[in-house]
Amino acid sequence: MNIGDYARGGKTRGDNQANDHDLGCKEKYIPCGIVDQDSGALHISFGSSYKTSDFIVDTIEQWWDSLTLAQQQTTQQIQFKVDNGPESNGVRTQFLKRMVEFVDRIDKPIHLLYYPPYHSKYNPIERCWGILEQHWNGAKLVNGATMLAWAQSMTWKGLHPIVNLNQKLYQKGVSLSKAAMQAVEKRLERNPLLPKWDILIRPA
Repeated sequence: MNIGDYARGGKTRGDNQANDHDLGCKEKYIPCGIVDQDSGALHISFGSSYKTSDFIVDTIEQWWDSLTLAQQQTTQQIQFKVDNGPESNGVRTQFLKRMVEFVDRIDKPIHLLYYPPYHSKYNPIERCWGILEQHWNGAKLVNGATMLAWAQSMTWKGLHPIVNLNQKLYQKGVSLSKAAMQAVEKRLERNPLLPKWDILIRPA
């Protein structure tokens, strides 16, 4: 989302004055979210760089680190229902490498299940984005702090989300060589019927 002194249609809350387009906005943030379908807990990370495999996995790690020790200890396996985007799909080498490393770090199996193409509307995180859009509609997100405050004040399933800002600079296009990916591939248990859509990773 673009940050600046503007709003759709030039109308906004408060002083009711704003530009109706971004006028060359230079400050932008990319959201990445994780929603727990059981508890409704929502974790949002706003990145100031690019949406990459590393940004997504860093967001996953931040989510895990935000859990209580009891939550981490009682977790037996994690299942992620993943958007089949180019940064996190079942053949994205850097994403899979980082996920294998994360599994080994937390010593918990992770099951990746992917939504088919054009089915992202069934992903609960998309509904979270809709609620957030409605929540801050008409507000002037003039800076990162204002954006974070509005995001923190929204509710999903009656809960306020955990929100953070990631200002790390990410490099686009990071990928593994075929030789390096062979070692990663050995760690992936792909469903033979849906090898790109159903992947289990166990700790080493």
